[in-house]
Amino acid sequence: MGEAVKDGREEVIQAWYMDDSEEDQRLPHHKDPKEFVSLDKLSELGVLSWRLDADNYETDEELKKIRESRGYSYMDFCEVCPEKLQNYEAKVKSFFEEHLHTDEEIRYCVAGSGYFDVRDRDEAWIRVWVKKGGMIVLPAGIYHRFTVDSDNYIKAMRLFVGEPVWTPYNRPHDHLPARKEYVDNFVINASA
Repeated sequence: MGEAVKDGREEVIQAWYMDDSEEDQRLPHHKDPKEFVSLDKLSELGVLSWRLDADNYETDEELKKIRESRGYSYMDFCEVCPEKLQNYEAKVKSFFEEHLHTDEEIRYCVAGSGYFDVRDRDEAWIRVWVKKGGMIVLPAGIYHRFTVDSDNYIKAMRLFVGEPVWTPYNRPHDHLPARKEYVDNFVINASA
């Protein structure tokens, strides 16, 4: 018998249901027993993912194809660590506020790692651990939050369609068209 083909994304992106602990947000927060979530399940929630060559992002043909096909014309970098981000602890806490955006949030981890938490259809938190080489797209309208992990370091490429818009709308903002569209596409119609 041949071995099952492993999805290379799983080496740089892992997901699991979170416990309800109030401990440090930078800890993994696994349930007991651990309850992992497949990348296919994330896709059903609109969360897209890729494994890319973070050591050669400047010349990566796959990244170039993704950017062209999805219209990501603007790119910059965000480095989250105590040495590079003023008011580090306050910023990390603010990133962890549950919010949504009216556009996709695209993050490509080129160094370090961090957690993107998203809600499933039943409002449970899924923790998505993105490590070097992992790229995720959170759809417009999905409630989510971000934190570094216990290593306190991530360098992420941020991609945008057109000029960067990064306005967080803290929960509740269910009246926004992006939220209504997300619910229609990934919550109501997907569960029917």
